[in-house]
Amino acid sequence: MLLKLDQVTKSYPGTEAPVLRGVSLELPRGGMMALTGESGSGKSTLLHLIGGLDTADSGKIEIEGTDLTALGDAGRAGLRRGTVGVIFQQFNLIPSLDVAANIAFQARLAGRHDAARTDAMAERLGLADHMHKYPEQLSGGQQQRVAIARTLAPRPSLVLADEPTGNLDEASADAVLGLLQDLVEETGAGLIVVTHSERLAQRLPRRLHLRAGQLT
Repeated sequence: MLLKLDQVTKSYPGTEAPVLRGVSLELPRGGMMALTGESGSGKSTLLHLIGGLDTADSGKIEIEGTDLTALGDAGRAGLRRGTVGVIFQQFNLIPSLDVAANIAFQARLAGRHDAARTDAMAERLGLADHMHKYPEQLSGGQQQRVAIARTLAPRPSLVLADEPTGNLDEASADAVLGLLQDLVEETGAGLIVVTHSERLAQRLPRRLHLRAGQLT
């Protein structure tokens, strides 16, 4: 099993109720799922816990047999460099780097940079003619494609996408999600997509819904 969560809980100071209340799930290698729920239901919190960007109060999170809850900050950061890739809604591209350097950034950190793979992904994502441009010179859809390429370049085992098409129109969103699914499937990685869109969620083979901090 690629990912296992067992009774994960999370609260924040000042909140009346826990954000997550005993969440358990499993995702096999190559599995893909959508995670839906109302605003404030805990979707992004759950994704951040799986990605090692935050820590659970209790419970267990395992990725490829590694217990995230037993890792410190450095250990979780190491996991994000090569094992877990996160695609953020706000892209988080580096303004001072051109497209080629942004795509290669994560792979270089992981010691897995492959120039041929970078070029091939850029071609698939329609970025081949934009490699020497900077993020501010790109449209929102192009920036999102750069973010996807950067995340997939190190060949992570698990890809987490937090509202990856939230800033795009329907046609662009469909195209981006389709490309993301194809590229992830080619590498055999697992994929979890947080989305508010019922339409996009239906395009993934499995769907889980968070309500009041619990999966339904």
